[in-house]
Amino acid sequence: MIEAVGLTKRFGAKTAVDDLSFQVRPGAVTGFLGPNGSGKSTTMRMILGLDRPTAGHVTIDGHPYRSLPNAPRLVGALLDAKGVHGGRTARNHLLSLAQLAGIPAARVDEVLGVVGLRDVAKRRTSGFSLGMGQRLGIAAALLGDPRVLLFDEPVNGLDPEGIHWVRNLMKMLAAEGRTVFVSSHLMSEMALTADHLIVIGRGRLLSDMSVTDFISANSADFARVRVPEDGPEDRRKLTAALIEAGGRVLSEPGGALRVTGLPLPRISELAHGCDVRLWELSPHQASLEEAYMRLTQGLVDYRSTDDAKEGLAQPQPLDAYGHPVGGSGGEAVEPVEVVQEGWFAPPPPGLRPDPAPSAPSPGAAAAPASSSPSLSPAADGTSAGAPVTAAPAVEASSAVPAGEQTSKDPR
Repeated sequence: MIEAVGLTKRFGAKTAVDDLSFQVRPGAVTGFLGPNGSGKSTTMRMILGLDRPTAGHVTIDGHPYRSLPNAPRLVGALLDAKGVHGGRTARNHLLSLAQLAGIPAARVDEVLGVVGLRDVAKRRTSGFSLGMGQRLGIAAALLGDPRVLLFDEPVNGLDPEGIHWVRNLMKMLAAEGRTVFVSSHLMSEMALTADHLIVIGRGRLLSDMSVTDFISANSADFARVRVPEDGPEDRRKLTAALIEAGGRVLSEPGGALRVTGLPLPRISELAHGCDVRLWELSPHQASLEEAYMRLTQGLVDYRSTDDAKEGLAQPQPLDAYGHPVGGSGGEAVEPVEVVQEGWFAPPPPGLRPDPAPSAPSPGAAAAPASSSPSLSPAADGTSAGAPVTAAPAVEASSAVPAGEQTSKDPR
């Protein structure tokens, strides 16, 4: 059993763990949850004697880790799967740990088989993938056949088959009467694996209870009610009856009703009394993720904001029609000035075109026919007949280099 009493750890002015007390009992998988920076890793390091508490103490089977005789045979841990010498093979890495702890070499081959690395036992660990490194770290934790196991993010980098294997492994170890303490951010896995939860935030204990009790204490259960889609009048009658009976009714997307404050049998009785047919009447319990988010939403240190791309992206050049010139996805593109013989851009909206210009001489740049056009006020305050320069020829094939695509009309 792991027991922490008043556990506190400060790093200068920063308090990572603040008066934390809990017990991790054998025979169950205990999940250790909390936002980033809440003190989970620091707590695990103090359990293993890697960090000294500023105040309080933590023991394993009644003794500090440093006082345990032959600790590797009693406690196995996976804190950092990358903490392996890359020049060693998987087997030599485990063999060195076994020799330091007085564990027979035959046990190395056994745990390699347990974690599925027997075929790559002679490969250097520098070439291992993240998932292979996790399996090697789990093998090191199991090497001494310990009674107490600590895992920090054990399924990180594993494929679905590996995640399923780790889940069953932890359950099997707990069923054998061992103490299993697991830290993870994957709420879906904790819901399937853990029997008990210890939740901390900013170094303080937030919750210490079973998974079922935790979800019930940090969520509002409700009933989902659905009536035929062609019965809006039935929906209104039922809503009025539910509210009159003391329920709270909220409308969900898709036309369903979310009802709280009334048990399902009472909802069914009210619907029957209103002569309303029900297409759905189902209980809904929040997931572990929903309950966890509700408990810790005010304790998150790193909170994202909307990506204000308008302040980062440069404006994209437009042609006379308002179309983007080249590029896509808001990329800034250098404007391209292309003049084509015999082609003129129509005037922008609100401007009256000049009389048709005479055809330019071959090789001459396109320009308005009259250098002194008559001016007349336009509705928008501009002068009709103002000279109009040729816009970049977006729609002309000669205006686009080979291999590039023109922008489509956003309208």
